[in-house]
Amino acid sequence: MRSAASRTAAAPAVAAPSAKLTKAQRKAIVAGTIGNTVEWVDWALYSIFAKIIADVFFAKSEGAVALLATLAVFAVGFVMRPIGAAFLGAYADRHGRKKGLTLTIALMAGASFVIALTPGYQTIGIAAPVVLLLARLVQGFSAGGEFGSSSAFLVESAAPGRRAFAGSWQQVSVGGGVLIASLLGTLVTTLLSDEALHTWGWRAAFVVGGLLGLLGLWLRVSVEDTESFTKARGEGRARANPLKAMFTEHPAAALRVAGITVAGTLTYYIWVNYLPTYANLATGIPLNQALLSQTLCLIVFVVLLPFAGRLSDRVGRKPTMAVFAGGFVLLSWPLLHLMGDSFLSVFLVQLVGMLLILGYSANCAVIMAEQFPPEVRATGIALPYALAVALFGGTAPYLTTWLNEAGLRDWLWLYVAASSLISLVVYLTMPETKDKEFD
Repeated sequence: MRSAASRTAAAPAVAAPSAKLTKAQRKAIVAGTIGNTVEWVDWALYSIFAKIIADVFFAKSEGAVALLATLAVFAVGFVMRPIGAAFLGAYADRHGRKKGLTLTIALMAGASFVIALTPGYQTIGIAAPVVLLLARLVQGFSAGGEFGSSSAFLVESAAPGRRAFAGSWQQVSVGGGVLIASLLGTLVTTLLSDEALHTWGWRAAFVVGGLLGLLGLWLRVSVEDTESFTKARGEGRARANPLKAMFTEHPAAALRVAGITVAGTLTYYIWVNYLPTYANLATGIPLNQALLSQTLCLIVFVVLLPFAGRLSDRVGRKPTMAVFAGGFVLLSWPLLHLMGDSFLSVFLVQLVGMLLILGYSANCAVIMAEQFPPEVRATGIALPYALAVALFGGTAPYLTTWLNEAGLRDWLWLYVAASSLISLVVYLTMPETKDKEFD
């Protein structure tokens, strides 16, 4: 019997005819999308309420010291993502996508409840930031395994010729989670007084996020595992150590996944997650106006993602991803210099950035899934992706805040453009996988 690596290398590129999704496939995509959405509500709430969390969990200090400490905890959470990716990705490859997904969402929801219920610094002192750090480490561990398992699950649930469309729902769910978190943030910052917001309003948002996580857990328990996984296991292709198999049999694919991720994660965490807080700090625009801009842009982003996925299924992964990266190489400077203290300027900057990111977000799940056979797919997606996210995504909010506080705001565009150029080279030199044989 040929090895998985030789089968993958020898697999011919065949045109995959477009086919309609079956009822079972649609159910799997809906369940996977909703479950992933509510998990990312919990993850996004932290960055949205970063300034308030800084006031509650850290000692009072001058300038942005407490906020930088809060963002450092945000970044440390990303350190756990590669660890979670290695353990939970391998778990999903050995025991199934369904079991992997139920475990990740249970961990994320539980940590959200802990953050919501932990007393602040003035009540329990240094224990407050310690508990916050531990809860965020658990969330980082969960998020590390989530992307690989959910991407593999959605793409493996797709009809031929619809893989990018199905995979795009992974990012629809991420965007949907951030959108719900943004809506929660907009509501509580608009409707509550500053005292109520700091006392209980932000905590209520985390409780809602945790309850939604329990809903996602119930949905994930109700679906069946994918045919790709069950077939690979039935044929005896399951690996006792998927992590080792990824490194020894698919090193080039793993490196490619990391390169694909560099620009995508940096621009995503700046434009989709952190821009409201950054705009508030850099320009003085009220936080509720910046959050409203984020909410409106996210609606457009989430609605357009499946259409961008269908475009990728028609014209290919390479051209659609190259437009994204090339766009940021050219437009990073004008976009970041255009942003002022008016709602319109923040909205336009965020909207143009999110429209460009469509090229990455519609493709990332499918292009990564197409690099690996099913017996190492969740691990192969999860670990290289998590390493790149930890290096470039998790540090993005801290770095953008530090540059602003250090009077180096004009350097941010150069960092974004350079990372986009790295990924552009990867996109232009990688093989096209739109019509690749897939199991």
